Amino acid sequence: MNAAPSFSLSADHQRLQALVGAWRGEEEVSATKWTAAGAATAEVLAEAEFGGLFVVQRYRQSRDGTVSFASHNVLGFDQQDSVVTMHQFDSMGFVPAASATGTWGGNTLTLLRSSPRGSARVTYDFDSNDSYRMRLQFQAAGSDAWQDMVSGVYSRVSPSSINDF
Repeated sequence: MNAAPSFSLSADHQRLQALVGAWRGEEEVSATKWTAAGAATAEVLAEAEFGGLFVVQRYRQSRDGTVSFASHNVLGFDQQDSVVTMHQFDSMGFVPAASATGTWGGNTLTLLRSSPRGSARVTYDFDSNDSYRMRLQFQAAGSDAWQDMVSGVYSRVSPSSINDF
């Protein structure tokens, strides 16, 4: 159910709508303790929920024709703390202890989440209404170094071109 609110969305909620749509991208996956380096493709289907208060993303990465990673992300805006929030659930199976939080800087949304394993930082950099770049980095607990995990460029596509989500 997508219940419409009886109020106007804040400007911060409206900014999240940049993520809404169907997207396809080419990714570069870095070697990590979880996977080998290489190329991947990704599809993202993002919908506004509850009148735009939240954006729900479904993400699917494929390598060599097989789904290698998938996630379900829920983004919102916490008005009390003035931060964007993202709760992520993924095929790695780690239960998030807390949401990622972040802010916009120009056309770039940067989110940071920490756990006992370390910190993850994801940036969405919007080149236009129809294109964005994403970069995911990881910093292991006790380390000062950020390691690239995935980066990609995504273009808006027709929702009907994304099957079986």
